[in-house]
Amino acid sequence: MVIDDSKTIRRTAETLLKKAGCEVITATDGFEALAKIADHRPDIIFVDIMMPRLDGYQTCALIKNNQNFKATPVIMLSSKDGLFDKARGRIVGSEQYLTKPFTKDELLGAITRHVIEARA
Repeated sequence: MVIDDSKTIRRTAETLLKKAGCEVITATDGFEALAKIADHRPDIIFVDIMMPRLDGYQTCALIKNNQNFKATPVIMLSSKDGLFDKARGRIVGSEQYLTKPFTKDELLGAITRHVIEARA
């Protein structure tokens, strides 16, 4: 799942992941994402930090506080590269932090590390 208020980022991530054989669900913000997560149960969630209504930190915290989804890996996406932002992502339970613009290898590397290797 890719959660980002930027249509460009959602499309880019979706295209890269679909080419790699992934099924992709997108959401424009945390509220839309929470409804879709319950329906689709994604294997991994990429979430932008800066979004209206419910930001990425709040969205991640809500996911991680839910018994059904606390084991689902959440990867934070941000154009900020600061130590504080990365630390705050860890505090709310994210597994990894990717800086925009991300590469195909970074997205697929996160999937390999947090989904494929975790199942092995």
